[in-house]
Amino acid sequence: MDQNEQGAPNPRTMNPTGLATPGGHYSHVSIANGLVFVSGQLPIDATGRKLTDEPFEAQAEQALANVAQALSGAGSGVTKLAQVRVYIVDVAHWPSFNEIYARWAGDAKPARAVVPVPALHFGLKIEIEAIAVL
Repeated sequence: MDQNEQGAPNPRTMNPTGLATPGGHYSHVSIANGLVFVSGQLPIDATGRKLTDEPFEAQAEQALANVAQALSGAGSGVTKLAQVRVYIVDVAHWPSFNEIYARWAGDAKPARAVVPVPALHFGLKIEIEAIAVL
């Protein structure tokens, strides 16, 4: 493992299989000091198809599936989540998101924020980022 000038290990980045190629200068996952950082996951399927025209619920399910795929590819999982941050374009979606998220997370109850924002890339309705342990 590479080390920085202070001798600490450098973060390791990866783009797990099952996720679309990142659309910018970033990796889907960065691993450092036993933590897994998942970049914001949009409702984009593995082929790169953006679910812009799909209902909010389908977009939420895809974004959560992408988070799970990123965690799994890094050797972690939903049960190892420490924190989740969710951006939604309309706070009116909060109740349906909370239902979908509860089913997805199961018994895991990591710290979480749901943040209303005015807009997201490509006209999508949700973006989710996460931090988990290995």
